[in-house]
Amino acid sequence: QVCDAISGARPGARRQVLDSYIQRLKDLEDIAFGFSGVEKAYAIQAGRELRVIVESEKVSDDKAAQLSFEISQKIQTDMTYPGQVKVTVIRETRAVNIAK
Repeated sequence: QVCDAISGARPGARRQVLDSYIQRLKDLEDIAFGFSGVEKAYAIQAGRELRVIVESEKVSDDKAAQLSFEISQKIQTDMTYPGQVKVTVIRETRAVNIAK
């Protein structure tokens, strides 16, 4: 009975839990997409972390820090979730040249 309880507690072990688990991940990503400048959003580590990739032309470094705070506040007010959700905003610029 103990082994069954431990195994059943895993995300996705039971069909009902799987559906709510997938919905929670989609809700996390949808919250991120609600903000301007967001290019991609990924809920990872069973919904314990949200990685948000922003467009570097539209979002400055200061705005990226503010955006991570705003997303975390929106998650905190709009969702119910176990534990903590870490929000990471990634802003990347690349410069590529070719020497011939």
